[in-house]
Amino acid sequence: MNIISHPIFEVIAKAAEELKLPCYVVGGYVRDSIMYRECKDIDFVVVGDGTALARKAANMLDEKIKVNIFKAYGTAMFRYNDLDLEFVGARKESYQQHSRNPEVTNGTLQDDQNRRDFTINALAISLNKNDYGTLVDPFNGIEMIKKKIIVTPLNPDITFSDDPLRMMRAIRFATQLNFSIDPTCLEAIKSNKNRISIVSKERVTDELNKIIASPIPSVGFKLLFDTGLLKLIFPLMANLQGVEIIKGKAHKDNFYHTLEVLDNISLKTNNLWLRWAAILHDIAKPHTKKFNQEGGWTFHGHEDKGARMIPKIFNELKLPLHDKMRYVQKLVLLHLRPIVLSQEQITDSAVRRLLFEAGDDIDDLMMLCEADITTKNEDKKKKHLANFELVKVKLKEIEEKDHIRNWQPPISGEDIMEIYGLKPCKEIGIIKNAIREAILEGEIPNTRQDAMNFMIGFAQNINLHPLKQK
Repeated sequence: MNIISHPIFEVIAKAAEELKLPCYVVGGYVRDSIMYRECKDIDFVVVGDGTALARKAANMLDEKIKVNIFKAYGTAMFRYNDLDLEFVGARKESYQQHSRNPEVTNGTLQDDQNRRDFTINALAISLNKNDYGTLVDPFNGIEMIKKKIIVTPLNPDITFSDDPLRMMRAIRFATQLNFSIDPTCLEAIKSNKNRISIVSKERVTDELNKIIASPIPSVGFKLLFDTGLLKLIFPLMANLQGVEIIKGKAHKDNFYHTLEVLDNISLKTNNLWLRWAAILHDIAKPHTKKFNQEGGWTFHGHEDKGARMIPKIFNELKLPLHDKMRYVQKLVLLHLRPIVLSQEQITDSAVRRLLFEAGDDIDDLMMLCEADITTKNEDKKKKHLANFELVKVKLKEIEEKDHIRNWQPPISGEDIMEIYGLKPCKEIGIIKNAIREAILEGEIPNTRQDAMNFMIGFAQNINLHPLKQK
């Protein structure tokens, strides 16, 4: 295939020739093109001033294009149509023990390829007139793509020690591409795992999110666990691993169960935060584990404890602390409710309460709960899934009849104050709660008039009488 068939490469090549700057397409774009994967990010290495080439190329493409210059890194970027183009001068790097930020000097293409993290990312294609389109592959990257192996260009101990984030990237690429990691590299990750402490939480979590967003995330988490990295970057998850046996009674390994749930849900959704809910749904089990002489192991309240742990987890991992966190909290808190419903006689009031608490996230919650069925007993699995279908049908029936999803009180606090001549006080909350409970229990329909009639009768019992009736 012609990797540089896109017309934009001719423009870049022309600009580079006019500036007399050798230029190459490098890295992920070359790798992904060879693997027939779509890639909208194109990196160019320039032997010389990369920012000058970026400015000239942008001007030749469209004078209105804004070029972003990052002087500290010697890079320039701009967007053209649906492509993100980045230009950097070829460079040589040297590292200090305490930092993953290298000292950078100008270098050759070979220097630049030497500093790349993996051989599959060290591929380059010339845009120069004398050898336009020639592949430069000094480390057999093409062969490693064919063999599906992640390996470093140079000594992996040095590569990972210099920039410990590369350990996360190795696992991320193996997960995304379904590659294996070269055994020598895998041992180097184990040896250098403690170096991950010099990498910012934001960068680590960015790689972790990319692993979670992969087609089969468990591949990455098993590698993280086996190399010892997971214990360092996310100890609460690593602590789920293990089985304790007392008097012949064992509980399941909650780490591997969690990975099954994560893979199950990843078959149905790309929603990163729903995948995070799968990861965290049993996170509190080690904290709530108890052994009962008669019943065996219990994890009572792990859903509530887990939901309360999530703000701290999100804060430590530098994940979003607002809407996304509350969404995950809600799903973790409610993840047992549909399961309990499916095992009992399904009452309208229980379904209303579930709809009320889950709101628009009810479908995601049901998806999480179905993914949580990991039993290897096929008969048991079929029974659980059949019961879940009954719950789904009931949810649909109740929602169509009572409109509880995203429920808003038919009578507001302002209404109550106006009707009873009240200022803000506890009685308003008491009345609102009573109306809500009556609707959820099915005592009255979810309409304003029915709620008004109920309120008048209820308020009389606490010695409140309307000034006027609405």
